Amino acid sequence: MATNAPKGDSQRKGAVRKRTQVKTKVMGEDRYTKRDKTSGQFMEQTAGSRKFKGVRKEEKLRP
Repeated sequence: MATNAPKGDSQRKGAVRKRTQVKTKVMGEDRYTKRDKTSGQFMEQTAGSRKFKGVRKEEKLRP
């Protein structure tokens, strides 16, 4: 699990496990959506085009 101490320095030690993020379009705007890897549920969206810190990106599926 990632640790965030000391608070307020905007740094993360390690990666966030069991989470991925995927780039989506919501009402014409690009956003990143965080997904739980074990259940597949969508958890949270960013407010804008910023990425989640320390969360892996999902591979795009190609047809």
